[in-house]
Amino acid sequence: MVETMFEEMARTPAAWLSGEGRESSVVLSSRVRLARNVAGCLFPASADAATRERVVNYFDSTRARSRLLSEGLYYKASDLSRLDQDFLVERHLISPGFLNGESSKALYINPNEKLSVMINEEDHLRVQALSPGLDPEGAYELATKYDSEISNHLEYAYDPDFGYLTACPTNAGTGMRASVLIHLPGLVLTREIDRVISRITHSGLAVRGFYGEGSDVLGNLFQLSNQTTLGVTEEETIRQINRIADEIIEQEAAARQTLVNEAADMIEDKIWRAYGILKHARVLTSDEVMNLLSAVRLGHTMKIIDFLDIALINEILLLSQPSHLQKYYGREMDSNRRDFVRAQMVREKLRKCES
Repeated sequence: MVETMFEEMARTPAAWLSGEGRESSVVLSSRVRLARNVAGCLFPASADAATRERVVNYFDSTRARSRLLSEGLYYKASDLSRLDQDFLVERHLISPGFLNGESSKALYINPNEKLSVMINEEDHLRVQALSPGLDPEGAYELATKYDSEISNHLEYAYDPDFGYLTACPTNAGTGMRASVLIHLPGLVLTREIDRVISRITHSGLAVRGFYGEGSDVLGNLFQLSNQTTLGVTEEETIRQINRIADEIIEQEAAARQTLVNEAADMIEDKIWRAYGILKHARVLTSDEVMNLLSAVRLGHTMKIIDFLDIALINEILLLSQPSHLQKYYGREMDSNRRDFVRAQMVREKLRKCES
């Protein structure tokens, strides 16, 4: 039976990839995630099935009493196929490991897809908000809005000395992880990226790949996030993320200027070659598209390819992912067929922008 869930969503660009927001040509999105646990219940990894199911029922009851949470989409783990799960990971609405294993889990997504709540991930609740561009404040404000609403109906595990109690001690305190997804081709091409990453990690931030912890860096996209949650306030963490991101953006701009000064013809050739492959290729893997789009995104920012906009580049980036491609076309495909259809999709999107 052909999967139909999320096909309509696949045909709608993700709000967090709209290309809007501050520094959106370099920063794709900002994210804030809050880890929360229900008082009196063992954390998910230690809880039995009945306790985990009780937490799901607690959230069901909260939704029933909350006007804010009554709007949006809500799914139990049993509702979602493997393809659905992969689609939600690609859309950054759940973590890669969220729906693995036992089934006493659920997912809430608000109407504009900028917020999701994972029930029974590593913690009982993971409230996650996404915002386009460099806007951790906006993501934090949205996450806090829903977090406050939930806390009106559920008592959180909280200690006056340690703050919010979490399954992993490294999340205790604020329980907050803030991150930005940033595009750094200039620093990669000038071979400055290792030095910059070293400075970032020494400043107390972590550097990860496109899908967060444990994922690879693709398309010169890096995720920067805070590591400290104890002994700091949420506002201090947001300021740190903004400060480091601004510094990196300045370094990326300097690296791009170096490329213009020292290798302008080679960089322009690289950009146009990438665009040519995307425009004419008959077979493309998702990794190839991400890496080629990195050059095209650089070309847009450098005003070499000025007829494309960031929103379209972001749309192609997301639709080229395996599960999005299958949902977009409404049928499951093996990897060889996906590579063919992916190239077709990219050609069609680029052709429309030129017409």
